[in-house]
Amino acid sequence: MSTLRVTAEVLTVHEHPNADALELAQVGLYRAVVAKGAYRTGEAAVYIPEQSVLPAELIEELGLTGRLAGSKADRVKAVRLRGELSQGIVCRPKALADVDLARAAAEGTDFAEVLGVTKWVPPIPPTMSGEVESAPDLLPWVDIENIQRYPDIFVPGEPVVLTEKLHGSACLLTYVADEDRVYVSSKGFGAKSLALKEESRNLYWRAVRGHGVAEAAARLAERLGARRVGIFGEVYGAGVQDLTYGADGRRATLGYAVFDVSAEIDGRVRWLDAAEVLEGELPLAPRLFEGPYDIERVLEVATGRETVSGRELHLREGVVIRPAVERYSTVTGGRAIAKAVSPAYLTRKGGTEYE
Repeated sequence: MSTLRVTAEVLTVHEHPNADALELAQVGLYRAVVAKGAYRTGEAAVYIPEQSVLPAELIEELGLTGRLAGSKADRVKAVRLRGELSQGIVCRPKALADVDLARAAAEGTDFAEVLGVTKWVPPIPPTMSGEVESAPDLLPWVDIENIQRYPDIFVPGEPVVLTEKLHGSACLLTYVADEDRVYVSSKGFGAKSLALKEESRNLYWRAVRGHGVAEAAARLAERLGARRVGIFGEVYGAGVQDLTYGADGRRATLGYAVFDVSAEIDGRVRWLDAAEVLEGELPLAPRLFEGPYDIERVLEVATGRETVSGRELHLREGVVIRPAVERYSTVTGGRAIAKAVSPAYLTRKGGTEYE
């Protein structure tokens, strides 16, 4: 899940092809449906992204009472309005009436706290929770930004790799070589440097034991001379999320696929290519494309049917984009990595979003 920032943005306004009273306000590569004439190209307005939770006063002010997602109708979610995908909310809240939004856009000011907007945190089912312990040695995963919000993370023509983004639950494993110890965590607990104590019913520990992830991490640590190895995988199947890839998360057939690897070598944590270091050792997230970066190509590959099962059982969630050679990004302030999500995935009915 990407970080939450509510910022002022300079808009590009397009005609809505199917509605005379509506237009499309573009932020990055996102487009949000707005009332016709409310905004003009070059003007600045506030952009509230998907997965934001809004306070009741702001919802009422924006005229969105009863129109948002979630049990409390307070969560921003992608929707189709008159056939066009609308992602996020473009607005000018009264609380910011005296703010120079053009200047705020240039400075990157975050208005989330001022507006009372918070990030939606998915519920945690019992099988994904459990008793936790402090784990300061746990190697953390990072939030991945959406390429449509930050299209400049990659340079056109730059060699990139696209892997399929699986709809499951992230399993974080860290092997500490000098202690011969394994820590297992979820994304949510891992962000707090907490690990789950081993329990036979826990989804992540079942995946780790069922697929021999800890043993593979130990072998990799020995090959690399690493003090710590982090293996980040997606656990998937029926009972985990609504997209199953033909696996059953409630049985021995639960699915697991590695999407990233890190290692601490000589005191420095490095990100590694999972295909280079774990091919043949563990199941990997499928590679869908390797070649020059082109945003249209990325968005095309992000759509379609899943390839994990080999049977195209359902829609694809999207893709994760990485440079062919790991590098730093000034846009993210960290790794050059991003995701692109399929519009069909965003607007599907009955979807689950457990973390």
